[in-house]
Amino acid sequence: MPTPSEMLPRFIRRRQVEERTGLGRSSIYAKILLNEFPRPISLGARAVAWLESDIDEWIRSRVKMSRNEANTKSTEAAR
Repeated sequence: MPTPSEMLPRFIRRRQVEERTGLGRSSIYAKILLNEFPRPISLGARAVAWLESDIDEWIRSRVKMSRNEANTKSTEAAR
């Protein structure tokens, strides 16, 4: 069973987001402007971070979308 500290939301900083997603800084902020990526949370005057769970969900949604597109293309090619 997770401890109380393991159940708390975890913040990750931009570099960690870049490493996890494979996106660069400008791509992340461009996607945010298009509402295609989770918005960061302000931690102070000059610091932001993302919820790790938001980034995990974004990654899962990209995988699901990619697999659905691949299935659609293979079905169309079989026709």
